Amino acid sequence: MKANKEMRAEYDFRGGVRGKYAKAYRQGHTVTIHKRDGTTETRRYKGDDEVVVLEPDVRTYFPDSESVNKALRSLIALIPQKPRRTKTKA
Repeated sequence: MKANKEMRAEYDFRGGVRGKYAKAYRQGHTVTIHKRDGTTETRRYKGDDEVVVLEPDVRTYFPDSESVNKALRSLIALIPQKPRRTKTKA
């Protein structure tokens, strides 16, 4: 599905305030996830450091956290690991 870049006539943002909830969001928020199997999971986020926002074109391929994490773990496996230096006693 291709995103429509046009603003619909019924959307009227006059009088809206940009960033109205931004400060509260950065202070922390709770997200309730309703899973397909009928269970729910509640997560508390402390701020922006724990949140990754996907662009719509990426979200098409990765619709949930599980698919994103699986793909990233596959990429991590491809990253060459540097040998760890061991401490020697002087």
